[in-house]
Amino acid sequence: MTDISSTQPSAPVSSRRWLLFALLTVGLWGVWGAFAGISAQRGFPETLVYCVWALTMIVPAVVVMQREKWKLDRDPKSILYGLLIGLTGAGGQMILFYAVTTGPAYLIFPIISLSPLVTILMSLLLLKERTTKLGALGVALALVALPLFDFSPQGFSFMQGGSWFPLALIIMGCWGVQAYFMKLANNRMSAESIFFYMTLSGLMLIPVALAMTDFAKPINWGLDGPWLAAVIQSLNAIGALFLVYAFRHGKAIVVAPLTNAGAPLATSVIALLIAGVMPGELKMVGLALAFIAAALLATAA
Repeated sequence: MTDISSTQPSAPVSSRRWLLFALLTVGLWGVWGAFAGISAQRGFPETLVYCVWALTMIVPAVVVMQREKWKLDRDPKSILYGLLIGLTGAGGQMILFYAVTTGPAYLIFPIISLSPLVTILMSLLLLKERTTKLGALGVALALVALPLFDFSPQGFSFMQGGSWFPLALIIMGCWGVQAYFMKLANNRMSAESIFFYMTLSGLMLIPVALAMTDFAKPINWGLDGPWLAAVIQSLNAIGALFLVYAFRHGKAIVVAPLTNAGAPLATSVIALLIAGVMPGELKMVGLALAFIAAALLATAA
């Protein structure tokens, strides 16, 4: 999943346009996450799903850059931050498309929603910042919740149930690092420039995804292959565009927690309802703790 911040002045408090855009982002990303694995399950490889996602980012990027008359932050530090933000976000997306084909979205996305844990720890170590009491509580709850997702009666097993759990941890790490550099870029770059570099980074990794694709195997090129993938991935791209305007009209301290925690948790609820299953007691405890921890961590981050 992607995130951006803005230096644009906020709208007056009486304006609720930011809330509309933020809720649209949460809704679109929540639905996108719940259905992200369908294309690969129907025979369209996850590597090609990534390519489709990267291409769907072009239209929103053109829209926001056109609004800004193609004013792009081009100084070396902005380019470095922009590419770091983009590559960690795109790398996490590439891994996510595979992860949702190997494990349940209702467990994967609550883990990803704990990415502010990584952001907070990096800020503590590298920027010498201090978190709030609620942030510290969120860290503690996250550390308790994570092992419960992969716990068996015999104890904790890192590979219990397949590869989805370590992959979810890697995505959590990628997006936590992304948010850290987003935090650094916040006061020197526009939202449009960050979004442009995110799109560029996604496109840069397309050759990698193509090289990883096994074209010798049957590939579904029908309507429920690339075309269905394009519809699903457009939800992600349009959600990111709405996020630009949420930051334009609202305050980052309010918008970021709502979208960072809200979208993955909305995904887990939708996916759980679609799956029609009830996780085991320990996983339910892990889910509950992750829900609470994500809200606390997003607020603290």
